Amino acid sequence: MSVAVNAPMAGKLVSIDVKVGDKVKKNDPLATLEAMKMFIKVFAPADGTVATISAEADTNVDPTMVIMTLE
Repeated sequence: MSVAVNAPMAGKLVSIDVKVGDKVKKNDPLATLEAMKMFIKVFAPADGTVATISAEADTNVDPTMVIMTLE
């Protein structure tokens, strides 16, 4: 079962801190977002393995966009 990881708010994706195939635990940091002059970490919603990364650093994202998926 895939779990989608979305941006918590609209902003610029500053970095992606994992790569496809990495195993993550719930609440591990996955990426960093810049919004309203603040840096916000994006955390894993569940344990799993990074299956896909569908966004790139230095791009704008919003809560409707899937940044990556976990399996």
